[in-house]
Amino acid sequence: MSTTQQGTHSLAFRVMRLCKPSFHVEPPFRLDPADLFVGEDFFDDPLAASNLPQLLSSHISEATDSSDLTYANRFLLHQPSDSMGFSGLLVLPQSFGAIYLGETFCSYISINNSSNFEVRDVVIKAEIQTERQRILLLDTSKSPVESIRAGGRYDFIVEHDVKELGAHTLVCTALYNDGDGERKYLPQFFKFAVANPLSVRTKVRTVKEATYLEACIENHTKSNLYMDQVEFEPAPHWSAIILKADDLHPVDNSSIGEIFKPPILIRSGGGIRNYLYQLKLSSPGSEQVKVEGTNILGKLQITWRTNLGEPGRLQTQQILGTPISCKEIELQILEIPSLINLDRPFSVHLNLTNHTDRELGPFEVRLSQNVAHEEKIVMINGLQTMALPQVEAFGSTDFHLSLIATKLGVQRISGITVSDTSEKKTFDPLPDVEIFVD
Repeated sequence: MSTTQQGTHSLAFRVMRLCKPSFHVEPPFRLDPADLFVGEDFFDDPLAASNLPQLLSSHISEATDSSDLTYANRFLLHQPSDSMGFSGLLVLPQSFGAIYLGETFCSYISINNSSNFEVRDVVIKAEIQTERQRILLLDTSKSPVESIRAGGRYDFIVEHDVKELGAHTLVCTALYNDGDGERKYLPQFFKFAVANPLSVRTKVRTVKEATYLEACIENHTKSNLYMDQVEFEPAPHWSAIILKADDLHPVDNSSIGEIFKPPILIRSGGGIRNYLYQLKLSSPGSEQVKVEGTNILGKLQITWRTNLGEPGRLQTQQILGTPISCKEIELQILEIPSLINLDRPFSVHLNLTNHTDRELGPFEVRLSQNVAHEEKIVMINGLQTMALPQVEAFGSTDFHLSLIATKLGVQRISGITVSDTSEKKTFDPLPDVEIFVD
């Protein structure tokens, strides 16, 4: 869409988007000659089906006679591909058409002198305006076009990597001296909208020490997209590998197989493709990452091509994983006896870890009473408070706690709590653990 200010000007801008042409398709109504004479069940008889082409050969040869100006054969299928409607012609873009995020907008601009006089000292500017910024594409202020003769033109090409959604305006301006020596200013505006070519939906799941990232890519364009690359770039301290389903026909690892990779097709109008990545903390500072509480996993780099090879590229925002809780002290159970007898002491192996960069402690371990007058089924055997020494920065200590169960069946060890005696601070209790008392 082009707009310009009112007034008489010798010059005018003409803009054409430079992109790959499209196929010219004419949906045909075409018939196989055999369908005009016989039914579908005719081909059930092998003898009749083999003799039919000979019977129709003379008719087809006469119908395809180039001297026949009545075009009596225009509805006949001469080749199987005729039913697709491709005429063999390509069509140049008649408008800006659909412009998508991640593409390169390339435009051929011509400034024409439609007057009968020569114009001189032409300063031309072209820029893209968006809701956020203005990007200068061309500026001839330092070297103006000396002259454009009557009926002549000056042509140039501009390119812009589309990185924003929404309304865009290509602004073309010219400052020139007309035939009377008057200095004139010509602005013209060409508006277009940028749409999102695809959407990326992610799911993050954590299983033990591994984190799994599932990415679903959906095609929102009217043409097929061929994925060149869908790569996950992990954040520092993370490593990632892509997980693929077992291939029933593995590709030979020859030099040709390494160079040529079959394109991954995502069909137009809502086609989807799923990718699965396994992420693990890999660096020596992984424990410190947990302490800092960061949950940034990384981002996806996506590149693709359309039917006629036009490239596109997108990068997602940082993908966040499950929030990592920032715990100074972590208490966990390492081992519980497989056989626990009623009213008999048993030892539980525990570990206390310091996730901070400073020394903490000394500590006290005890069983807290959550509800007043609640009967405690599993209790500490002996002194009700156990003392532990200081734990150095990012260090840990193992210890054993003697417990005793007073009731048969499935019971719970609950309320094991750690306190820092120097800072007078009590940490969250250990989650309940079920045991079976025999």
